[in-house]
Amino acid sequence: MKILIVRFSSIGDIVLTTPVIRCIKTKLSAEVHYVTKSQYKSLLENNPYVDKLFLLRESLSELIHELKIENYDVVIDLHHNLRTRILKWRLGVQSFSFNKLNIEKWLMVNFKINHLPEIHIVDRYFEAVKSLGVKSDALGLDYFIPEIDDMPWEWLPQSHQRGFVAYAIGGQHETKKLPVTRMTELCIKINQPVILLGGQEDFENGERVRLSINGLRSNQEVIFNTCGKLNLNQSASLLKKASVVFSHDTGLMHIAAALKKEVYSIWGNTIPAFGMYPYRTKYHSLENTGLNCRPCSKIGFDKCPKRHFKCMNEMKFDFEIL
Repeated sequence: MKILIVRFSSIGDIVLTTPVIRCIKTKLSAEVHYVTKSQYKSLLENNPYVDKLFLLRESLSELIHELKIENYDVVIDLHHNLRTRILKWRLGVQSFSFNKLNIEKWLMVNFKINHLPEIHIVDRYFEAVKSLGVKSDALGLDYFIPEIDDMPWEWLPQSHQRGFVAYAIGGQHETKKLPVTRMTELCIKINQPVILLGGQEDFENGERVRLSINGLRSNQEVIFNTCGKLNLNQSASLLKKASVVFSHDTGLMHIAAALKKEVYSIWGNTIPAFGMYPYRTKYHSLENTGLNCRPCSKIGFDKCPKRHFKCMNEMKFDFEIL
C-alpha cells in the first residue's frame, strides 16, 4: 500500500502529525510519502518513517503532476483547506481528512460558548486514519536531529555549560508573545542561566532581554541570545540539552514535547482548550484565566484588539523550577 500524507504548514502542525506517520508505517507496513511546503523540509527529511518527501514550492499544478505519477492508494489530508481539497480531487483516489472544529472554535472565540471536545489535535488526526485500522501507539511526537546539527556543549558560554533553561521567545503573532518587559521579568523569575531561542525576527527582542539582565549581573552572562543564529535542528538540539523549556504557543513548544522535555507553555490570546498543548510530555500552562475576552482569536493578532493586552501583561509567573 502506498499512502500520501498532506500537511503544508507550519512547524508545530507538522511536528504534531509525526505520530500518525509512525503508526501508519509501523502498523500497515505501507510506503509512506509526505508533502509539505519547501521551507519545512528539515522537519521531515530525517524522519525514518517517511519514504519519500515531496515539496510544494510555487506551483500546485506542478506538484500534483509529480504526485500523480506515484499512483497512491490513499491520501491522508491533515491540513484540510482549499488547496488540499484541489489536490485530493485531482489525484482522484480514496482520501481521509480530520475535523478542524472550525464551528466550535468560532463559537468559543466569538461567544465564549465552549463546545470544544477535550481531545488533543493529534488524537483528532488519528480519527482520520481509524478506518484504515491505525491507532495511536501512545509514544508521543517524533523529532529527529541529524548529527551534523547537534550543537556541542563547548559552543555555549561557560556559564551555561553545566546546565540551562531554554526559552523560545518567538511566536507567529504578537498576541502570542510576552512583551519584552515581561520576558525580562520571566527570565529573572527563572533565576538560572537561560538560552533564548527564535528566528532572526526575534533577535532584537532577545538582545533587549539579554542586555537588561546581564547588565544587572556583573561578570556573569546569564542570558545567551541565539535568536537568528541557528537553524531549526540546531535550536532543537539546544532544547534537548535544556533542563526545562519555556515557550510561547509556537513550533518550538511542540519540538520540545517531541524531545520529551518538561515544558512551561505560555498562552496569550489562544488557549490550551483548542487542543494544541504539549503532547504526551510533562507540562505546565502559564495563562491569565480570569479574562472574559480570551480567546480573542484561534490564531492571533498584531496587537491586542482591546488594547490592554491583559492576557500577557497581567499574567502571574506562579511557578517554581525544581
